[in-house]
Amino acid sequence: MSAEVLFLNALVLGFLIGLTGALAPGPTLVATIQASVKGGWTMGPKVTFGHILVESALVLLTVFGLSVIFSQYTTVIAVIGGIALVAFGVLTVRGSRTAVMTGEGGDETMARPVVAGVVTSLSNPYFWIWWFTVGSALLVSTMAGGIQNAVAFIIGHWSADLAWLTLVSSGVHKGRFFLGPRKYRLILMVCGLFLIGFGLYYTLSAFPGRVT
Repeated sequence: MSAEVLFLNALVLGFLIGLTGALAPGPTLVATIQASVKGGWTMGPKVTFGHILVESALVLLTVFGLSVIFSQYTTVIAVIGGIALVAFGVLTVRGSRTAVMTGEGGDETMARPVVAGVVTSLSNPYFWIWWFTVGSALLVSTMAGGIQNAVAFIIGHWSADLAWLTLVSSGVHKGRFFLGPRKYRLILMVCGLFLIGFGLYYTLSAFPGRVT
């Protein structure tokens, strides 16, 4: 593949994988909904910025630190990452049956959406599990084609967070969010199935000759 195609593939992959995580109910989504009721559509981008601040540190750690270690165990990392993707996909599909978008349960200050983005990311155990399994493995694998592909992957990942949380904050503020419970659950289920499928592919890709 050409460098341009690899870059585009990494960008799209980052967006799709990022979207599956952004859509899932969690403290960051709760903080966005709460802040947007009175704060308006800008709360989504501000919460996203706080989330990105935390992830930036993990990205730098992965690119300049863990990648050196991971490069010696690419097969093991691919298998672990693939299994983790499948596991997250199964959890997403199961959770989609009863998932709801709610603003209850958070105590983040609406006036500090950036802080809310930082706090909800740091306090979410699934965030850490995802980054030390799926996130780091995929980021390192995209680096095989060059650092520009890793940059494309993370840009795509952050674009998904920004697009979804901005959409949520805009809809909540106007009081007419277009996704009802059924559509929201359907999208979550599709995301979960995508994670399962890509996880299986990613796991098999660790064994040359098994995937064409």
